[in-house]
Amino acid sequence: MKAAEAHDLKDGELIAKLIDAKEEAFNLRFRQATGELENTARLSEARRDVARLLTVAKERGIDVERELKR
Repeated sequence: MKAAEAHDLKDGELIAKLIDAKEEAFNLRFRQATGELENTARLSEARRDVARLLTVAKERGIDVERELKR
């Protein structure tokens, strides 16, 4: 995901994408630990996606921790 794509999302979509990106990053870390991950570059891409989405959410003043608990 590019930064421009993250900026174009509405608040609800942004939180949904953030949840999905965090789940994907977790799954990739798990697969790497078990030796199943073939494309290790995807792990760093997933971490960057999470960071981009968190940055956009903080710029908008969204309380991410509260939204993720819902």
